[in-house]
Amino acid sequence: MRLLINTDAVQFTVTKNPEPKLDGKRQQRFERGSNTPMWTVQLMALDSNGAEVLNVTVVAEDRPQVSVGQTVVPVDLVALPWANTEDGKMRSGVAFRVESLRVLVPSA
Repeated sequence: MRLLINTDAVQFTVTKNPEPKLDGKRQQRFERGSNTPMWTVQLMALDSNGAEVLNVTVVAEDRPQVSVGQTVVPVDLVALPWANTEDGKMRSGVAFRVESLRVLVPSA
């Protein structure tokens, strides 16, 4: 299930530059079907209740053009709940994915 997140009252800041999203063999992952490269960007999400750090996946041919300290708008941020069993232990969590990251240019 994909859950679209309302980001209207949240400010997002890049806290770690984009890197290739890696699989277990330390190779860059590609989206199934489109074979498009996947990238990971760390964002701080700040709202009136405080901040959280999110690792967000971006699927794009080229590395997202964002850098640490930039304020961005995540386009179509979705939460993807997941669960799996590895070595007999159940693991679960939430993965985050965006269509793209739009850089906000501060007004003069």
